Order: sequence, then C-alpha cells, then structure tokens
Amino acid sequence: MFPIKYADIIIPLPLGDTFTYAIPQIMEDSIAIGMRVTVQFGQRKFYSGIVFRIHEETPTGDFELKYIDSILDEKPIVTEKQIELWQWMTKYYCCTMGEVYKAALPSALKLESETKFCINPEFIQDDELSEDEEKILLLLDGQGLSNLNTINKAVSRKSALPSIKKLIDKNAVLIEEKVSERYRAKTKAYITLHPNVDSDSNITEALNSLSRAKKQLHLFEFFLASINEQEEKVIEKQKLLSESGASGAVLRELIKKELLVAKNIEISRLSTNSDASKHINALNDAQQGAYEQIKQQSSVGKPVLLHGVTSSGKTEIYIKLIEEQIALGKQVLYLVPEIGLTAQLTVRLKRAFGDNAGIYHSRFNDSERVEIWQKTLSDSPDSYQVIIGARSATLLPFHNLGLIIVDEEHEQSYKQFDPSPRYHARDLAVVLAHTHGAKVLLGSATPSFESYFNAKSGKYGYVELKERYKGVQLPEIVISDVKEAYRKKEMISMLTPELYAEINRALKDQEQVIIFQNRRGYAPYIQCKSCSWIPRCKNCDVSLTYHKGFSYLNCHYCGMGMSYPEECPQCGNKDISTKGYGTEKIEEELGKLFPEANIGRMDLDSTRSRFAYERIISDFEDKNIDILVGTQMISKGLDFEHVSVVGILNADQIINFPDFRAYERAYQMLTQVSGRAGRRGKQGKVIIQTMQTDHQVLQMVKQHNFTELFNQTLVERKLFRYPPYFRLIKVVMKHRFKETLTPAAKLLAENLRKRFGTSVLGPEYPLVARMQSQYQKEIWIKLSRDAKLNDAKEIILNEAHKIKTLKNNSSMTIFVDVDPM
Repeated sequence: MFPIKYADIIIPLPLGDTFTYAIPQIMEDSIAIGMRVTVQFGQRKFYSGIVFRIHEETPTGDFELKYIDSILDEKPIVTEKQIELWQWMTKYYCCTMGEVYKAALPSALKLESETKFCINPEFIQDDELSEDEEKILLLLDGQGLSNLNTINKAVSRKSALPSIKKLIDKNAVLIEEKVSERYRAKTKAYITLHPNVDSDSNITEALNSLSRAKKQLHLFEFFLASINEQEEKVIEKQKLLSESGASGAVLRELIKKELLVAKNIEISRLSTNSDASKHINALNDAQQGAYEQIKQQSSVGKPVLLHGVTSSGKTEIYIKLIEEQIALGKQVLYLVPEIGLTAQLTVRLKRAFGDNAGIYHSRFNDSERVEIWQKTLSDSPDSYQVIIGARSATLLPFHNLGLIIVDEEHEQSYKQFDPSPRYHARDLAVVLAHTHGAKVLLGSATPSFESYFNAKSGKYGYVELKERYKGVQLPEIVISDVKEAYRKKEMISMLTPELYAEINRALKDQEQVIIFQNRRGYAPYIQCKSCSWIPRCKNCDVSLTYHKGFSYLNCHYCGMGMSYPEECPQCGNKDISTKGYGTEKIEEELGKLFPEANIGRMDLDSTRSRFAYERIISDFEDKNIDILVGTQMISKGLDFEHVSVVGILNADQIINFPDFRAYERAYQMLTQVSGRAGRRGKQGKVIIQTMQTDHQVLQMVKQHNFTELFNQTLVERKLFRYPPYFRLIKVVMKHRFKETLTPAAKLLAENLRKRFGTSVLGPEYPLVARMQSQYQKEIWIKLSRDAKLNDAKEIILNEAHKIKTLKNNSSMTIFVDVDPM
C-alpha cells in the first residue's frame, strides 16, 4: 500500500497559517505547490486554498482528516518566491497566511462556496405544506439548484429561511454547497470558413449553391473578400455584419448550410498600445551622473535612495534603468503611492515600452486584475516586463524580477491600514527585491526620515540630484500672513491679497494655477446659529461633513449620512450656517471671484469613477482648466507645463497635527505641492497662507532646507525614543461598549509593562475615540533597534490572546500594527 501524501493548505481566513488535508491518490501526480485546490472547511463550507507544502507527515490530533476535493489549476498561480514573501509578512506584520493570501490574490481567484438548495428526490409528501413551501418546491423542481436570493424573490419575502428550514426538517429539501469559478475569460465572436469549404473547388461549389439566395451570396462573397489577405482567415462577427450590411439571420443561414462557422476567441480586457513609438529621452549631464552613481551603488546589493529636487527629471533616470533591465530579460516593478499618478506615468512608460508595460491597482475590475496577474506570472512574449502599480502590486507573481522603483517613497499611502496585513509597500519592496536578488531604488524630493537616516548611516546607497531639469529655478515661496490680512480686513473670500493678485496675474498671462486644501467636501461641519447644534455621526465621534453638490452631510469614517436639514431638529431655527471650507467651497468661491476662469476640482469625491483621474489630468494638461483645486492628490509627482502659481490654504492645519511626524509630513506635503509650480521655462511662485509666519517648518520650506529640518527633528526623536532610533508597535483594541473596553485595555497595558517596562505608553483613546460603533484604545510600545523584534511580537500576541479569552471579551477586536504611520 502506498503511503498517503498530505498537503498544507492556505485558506483565505484569519484563523491560522495552514490546514492539513490528505491528497487523493489520483491527484498525487497533478498537484504542486502554488496551485489552487478546493477543500471543505467546517461542516459545509468549501474554499479555494493555495498549496503551501506537500509531505508524508501524518497529522496528529483529535480531528477528522479530510481529502482535497479538487484541483483548480493546471500549473501553479502563486510562485514559491511569493510564498516565501508571505511567510516573512506573517512574522513581521503579526498576521496570518490566510490574511496575506486574501490581500494578494484578485477576488475572482478566491472561491468560496455558496449555499444552494435542491429537492430531495426521495421526498414523499405526508404533511400539508404552506403556500410558501409549495412555491419553493415548485421553484426547485423547475431549476434544480437555487440560492437564497432567488427563493426570496420567488416567495416575495425578505427572508424565506423559516420556510426553507421547515422543508429541511421535513426532509423535502437538501442543502448543497457549490463552488463556482468567478473569473471568465473575455471572448469575442469571429467567423471563419467551415472545414468542408477547404479548397477553391469547394468555394466555387458553395458560390454556385447560393445563386438563388442573393443576400446570402452577397455576405459570403463579402466574407471571402475580407479574409483574402489575412493569414488567420477570420473576421470579427460584428464587423462582418456592420460592414456588409447583412442581417444576423442571413449569417445564421450560412452557418446552418455549413459554409461558415462562428467561434469564440479569447481576447484581453486590457488596453493595448501597439503603435507605441518606443521613445526614450537622452539624459542631461546631471541625470547621467546620478544614473552612473545609482548603477555603481546598487551593484553592492544595497537599496539606493535617489534624493532629487522636484522637477529634476527623476522619471527619465527611472526609464533608463528600466530599459537596461528589459534588455537583460528582467521584470521591473514601478511603485507609485496613488493610482492618480499612474495616468501621466503610464503615458510616458507606454511611449517608452509599449505593451510591455502594464498597470495594476484597485480601480480595475476583478477580471482585469486576473489577466494582469496571469501576464505577470507568464514568461510568454506578451507577458508584462514593467508593472506600474500602487502598494498591492508588490504582491503580484513576478517570475524574473530585476528592479523595483519606489517613487515618492516618503508617502504615507504606501502603508496599508485596514484590513490586515498592515504592511508598508516600501519596506516590503526591499524584502521582495532580496527574495528575487533584484535591485531597489527609492526616489523622492523629500525622503522619509527613516530612509534618509538609513542612507546617511550607510545602510542604503545615496545619490543626490540638486538641479531642476533644463535649469528651471526652484519656486519662489512667499509666506502670507492670514492673521494680518484679517486684522486689516483685506481678505478676499478665503484668499489673502498676495494670493488673489498672483492668481489674477497668472490668468491674465494665460498661465495655470493650483490651489491646495487638504480637506474635501464643502464645509467640515454645519451649525445652528441659535442653539449651536452640530450634526454628528451616530457611529463615530466626528461631525458630519457637508457636501453641497449632493445637499448631503456625510461621515468620512463610516459613510453614514443625512440630508441637509431645512431647520434645526433641536430648536426649529432655520438659520444654519457652514463652518470652515473644503475643496468644494473653494471651487465655488473661486468661480465667483474669477468668473472667466475654468475651474476644476481633484479630490476623492470628484474622482470616484474609473477614468476620472485621467480626465481631470488630461483637461488640465490641455489647458481646459485654468485653476485646479485639490487635496493631497495633486501634490504627488504630477508634471504640468503651464502652472506658474500654487496657493496653499490653511498651512496651520498641516503643521499642528498631533503626531510626532507632523513637522516631517508638513515639510514633505508643502514642498511637494510647491514643486508643481514653474516646472518648465520659468520660475514659479508659491503662496503659503498661515497664521504662524515665523514657524520653523515654514521657514525651512521657504529656504528649501530639508537637511536642517532633519537634523533638528532627529535630536528630538532620539531624546523621546521615536523612529528611526526606535521601533514602534501599536496595539489597537476595539469594542462596542466602553465599560468592557476600558478595563481590558488597562489590564493589557499593565501586563505589557511587566515585560517591557516604561517602553509601554497608554492605553489612550486616539483622536477619533469611536469609529463604526466601536470604541477604540491604543497601546504603543517603543523598542530599541537592537531588541529581539520577533520575541517582542510573540509576547505581545500572547498577552493579547489572554485578554481575548477573559469573560465578556470574546467579541473584542485586538490587532497589532508594526511600524505604524
């Protein structure tokens, strides 16, 4: 008797790393690591899992060993290098393999069974059935299998479950779990000659047979003329009908007579650019010097930080490095922090590399993401050699990775917050590159202090690019005093006289303007002038943001909302006013101040549709928009030729945020936004509106003095035990009831202090203490760089587990966030 083989399977659930199943003997030669298989989990549910390991070690324990139900793939869809990366992620980010699997694979590749119902063929009716039960049996008799939604509609009930349960109890209905493939290849109908018409004599005979059917003869002759010059001898069905003027009925007759054949051919959902010019610009002297330094420093196996001022031409250096890797037959991953950046960047990379470049981000539908997955995994001639993507692109199945570029590496968007795994794409890129033996290039005009520290301490290579492309000067930065303008009553709506004058001048000179306000919506809140009532979210501890375009008040944390009230619900007063301003109100006010100007807006609300980013950016590039109002979306690496003025409203809000990284982030954001001005041909001007004109961060932004801010801030970071000198781990606890959460959080903090001493801070409520009906408290742990991180994380997870097992705590959520942002 042959020994039984077993497979450890990763299932997309947060319940542990792997589960062991027996491999049926018939599958032993077909199964491989990285393939998807369907397995039963629990009493009825079926899931698609990934084969993690194949072995002959008989599992021990008191449980029923189940067999793998089926194999879904002919070859692995997850590489062994990916699985190696997943293992690192589970250890470092305190998550499970199932959570990583769920985050990595497109939804269409993750199958889960759906409960379906069918008639029991052995059912004999003895008891009288209700009207609903009769309807359900009639439906199942006609359809065979039906899901709950279909049954609900048939019996006109919100839920037919009570009736279904009675039928199950009467043994009339059986439950079945069906797993269905969600990905379907896209096909298009094509027409070709029938195999019977395989020679000139057969074609002549066919033409003669149609002599009395004029319409069929015309269509057949048109088809023959169309394929005359083609190798494949096929034509798209829709094209054939539209160009010939024939009807579908005429075509069906030719198919019926076995003269033509219709067949579906699989096509890609992804757009192509086969006419790409493959144009790559030559580097100038400064860029060439930086390029040579990058090559030299990356050859020693270290990540390299490219610190290049805004508009220094970093992208051209990236393209040159990509070209080099493609020539070696390698793949390149080009990471960007926002999907909005992919629009401009894709045009440049498609121009350089044609259809070898693909895009991957959350705006693609499931089927498109599956195709990108397959084209990244494949080593066929039409596979992708360059992938441009947001953070999730680090989880793609690269087969021959040679280079990873992390553009705007300082960006907070690279950190995944919810759900788990809470990874940082920049850090993951370094590990991914190590796994593949690839090179890593981090690029930014305002590097993160961690990366800059690593570069200055020798852990990373460091290359500096100080010159703007074509000698363009850095923008002139003016600090505009809002407090003084209000005192002198010189404010024009929300603009200081300096900014108003510069916008006027730019419009007169047919130049463009960017106005930055990092708050979307019309107003942060509304308030009754009589009783001071402010509408608040019932699920979160925040006020509702007013969106005038929808006449709607909305919570930006949970989505709860309400219509704009005609009167105050507390006192009945109809005098309700807006407080503060967001991008929507700024757009409206600028329309009044500059009625001749075309004004656009770029924020989360205006870019919800799939191609909205591209449309807005294209309109701005084509000068169809004179003034673009936006949130931080407009600060990230976009390149506009005609922008001469950038206005930054309410800089105080950015500087005074209660976070140890506030000054670092304020400098980065203000400098990045400023960098959109004067990018070609002339110096731009930036007006920063503030009530703190002497603030050190603003003065350093004005002087473009990143190094001074870094040196000053690091003294404080070392003194108060923050990164880059110390590691941070955040423990977040959530529960519906404050009285349950508070003692549990206090106990966990006390237990952690016994192990880590004064390195434990909290528990404290965060800025928003209640979110989505859950109160939350945070505990922060500061660990020295030489501490055994894995041991510390194990202690934290064990202590958290103990709290969860206590009475009343089973429904409490506790998670660990390593390197929180």
